[in-house]
Amino acid sequence: MPNNQDEMIPVYLFMGFLEAGKTKFVQEALEDKRFSNGERTLLLVCEEGEEDYDLSRVPKGKVTKHVLEDAFDLNPENLEKLAKDCRAERVVIEYNGMWQLNDLFEAMPDSWGIYQAVLVADASTFLNYNQNMRSLVVDKLNIAELVYFNRFQKGTAFQEFHQIVRGVSRSAEIYYEFTDGQTVVDDIEDPLPFDTEAAHITLEDRDFALWFRDLMEDPKKYRGKLMTFKALAFRNHTFPKNVFAVGRHIMTCCVEDIKYCWIAANWDKPFNPGKNSWVTVTGEIVLQQHAPNGQPVPTMNVTELHDAEPPEQEVATFY
Repeated sequence: MPNNQDEMIPVYLFMGFLEAGKTKFVQEALEDKRFSNGERTLLLVCEEGEEDYDLSRVPKGKVTKHVLEDAFDLNPENLEKLAKDCRAERVVIEYNGMWQLNDLFEAMPDSWGIYQAVLVADASTFLNYNQNMRSLVVDKLNIAELVYFNRFQKGTAFQEFHQIVRGVSRSAEIYYEFTDGQTVVDDIEDPLPFDTEAAHITLEDRDFALWFRDLMEDPKKYRGKLMTFKALAFRNHTFPKNVFAVGRHIMTCCVEDIKYCWIAANWDKPFNPGKNSWVTVTGEIVLQQHAPNGQPVPTMNVTELHDAEPPEQEVATFY
């Protein structure tokens, strides 16, 4: 990967399911002079719908379109050649909603970097996709910085759409476009179900997943806070003396993605948790600079710990 960030080729990623309006959205973006100013652009189309691109309308042109009909075409050698052939200064991708994003990330050349990720969704079909293809929806929401719902009918409530997005991402911007072309920004207040301003925060069992995600996204918010929550304690021989893990299994979308999410806990008393050792733990959140990227890593200095019964729902979720 180039050492100079300026040498990176920015990738603009547009995601969505078939006939969601991705092509129209990307076409309008390419026609916008604020987005297109003559940069040599490789346009990768991974799903062809009823609409096609009219590249003659792009200011100053310089857009080379290439269709990738099969996920097997996603490989570093092929993508690098396509970019080199047109001397691309940037890449715009209309991605197939049925393909996993990991396939793209593994195929991207080292010199490519995601600059912006947008999910375009048809409001009339999105709830059905979420119900029947939840893992694919979550796959896209995990990276989306902007979620753009189009074809919204007047009078349709935003709340369910908002909750689905916020169940995966608290930071993505959300827009709603009505069938008459009017667009509104999602301004639904989305407070956490606990007081982050309190000096001592006691979590309800159902709120662990929301808290853990918020802690990872904004650890400085919790520095110095005293936290109490129920957790599954764990320790192995690689941990330093008097250090163990406290966390819970969290499911984002489906059984296949359940994973144990934890923070390191330091306690000045000997503690060797056994299998399925549930505890109620209280301690102060402190930040360590252990991450390779220099970001602070939250840990806990334990002040109290008691055995506990498992929560009614052992796997934590965002709902």
